Amino acid sequence: MSKLSGFPEFLPRERVVEQQVLDHLRRTFELHGFANIETRAVEPLDVLLRKGEIDKEVYAVKRLAAGDAEPAELALHYDLTVPFARYVLENAGQLEFPFRRWQVQKVWRGERPQQGRFREFTQADIDIVARDVLPFHFDVEVARVMAEALAGLPIPTATLQISNRKVLEGFYLGLGVAEPATVMQVVDKLDKVPADKVRELLVEQGLAGDQADKVLALAEIVTTDTSFVARVEALGVEHELLAVGLSELSQVIEGASGVEGVIVTADLRIARGLDYYTGTVFETRLEGWEHLGSICSGGRYDELASDRRNSYPGVGISLGVSRLLVPLGLAASRSVPSAVLVAVDTEDSRAGSNAVAQQLRSRGIATEVAPKADKFGKQIQYAEKRGIPYVWFPPTSVKDIRSGDQVDAEPTTWAPPTEDLTPHILRTPSKEQNT
Repeated sequence: MSKLSGFPEFLPRERVVEQQVLDHLRRTFELHGFANIETRAVEPLDVLLRKGEIDKEVYAVKRLAAGDAEPAELALHYDLTVPFARYVLENAGQLEFPFRRWQVQKVWRGERPQQGRFREFTQADIDIVARDVLPFHFDVEVARVMAEALAGLPIPTATLQISNRKVLEGFYLGLGVAEPATVMQVVDKLDKVPADKVRELLVEQGLAGDQADKVLALAEIVTTDTSFVARVEALGVEHELLAVGLSELSQVIEGASGVEGVIVTADLRIARGLDYYTGTVFETRLEGWEHLGSICSGGRYDELASDRRNSYPGVGISLGVSRLLVPLGLAASRSVPSAVLVAVDTEDSRAGSNAVAQQLRSRGIATEVAPKADKFGKQIQYAEKRGIPYVWFPPTSVKDIRSGDQVDAEPTTWAPPTEDLTPHILRTPSKEQNT
């Protein structure tokens, strides 16, 4: 049976990596006070189609017995933000605001499978949402938290690219552009389409040549500090919304910078395609792996969730875990959690081996017992194949099968070095591996 394209499955060594990455993300998010939630896999189809231009990517869900005559009413969620907005509205009376959530779940999109693009994949999200008013300092905090999370992962250097749609919209309005949102959608193509082609598209949208040139000049501004403000002002465009956006973007750049291992840039190409973003927007690329596109993105959304009484503005950022890990090909030092294999001399003595294993487990040392009472050489080979570093010979002898060192030990007191207790990620990919 052939594999289903776009639905990745990990081998044990790869799954260990994924779990360690998710554990690191959880620890980072919870250190900043984010609470975990999980939402259902399906949402009403009309709700999903209401948020952004993604209708062709949604997987509809219905019973086989329903047939073609009964239209689908449910669909698998394509991100975690829209379900989160619905969750907030339904549970607002039981949540404390500002509400800080982290969430890791599968999502589904009907995309064409390719490197870094899947039909089923895991996302890790953080969001902060408030009732009616969300102070801007939360934009800064979300950027900082994700920068810290990225810095602790075994990946190439990440660049967190930050922009603000108020800067773009205010600049376009200051130029006299009637439909800023349309221009943003065109500018968002710059990573995939040459600048001269983007200029043609802008002119087709009704912009004059000099307007298109200034739009592209704005998009060329990338800085690692707040010097972008002076460069934007030098373009000679003024608008109240532009000034607000420049101030907000400066705060985020200053607040998110300084995390070792992550580069933070103000990048005025970034607009984000989904239409619910209203201010700060994020994208993230890896050094040497830029062809993957953004592996971590999000932004500010002031109007995603609302009811007749209240609105619930929020800011969040999402990391594509599968998109990050599958192409990088990271592997763990072993495929099993076991640090020790307890040998079995004869089947009659298996109970003694089991007792040793249980003593080790009671002290937090992952241990398994040899499946067969083979010659000890074969039992050692079995441990080597599984990557298990230690073999215990009952009653009181343990061997590091990598070095050959063997010592007397008691299962009530002996412990392996900390680095051997759990599998570890073997290597960090570099751009040289990206071929």
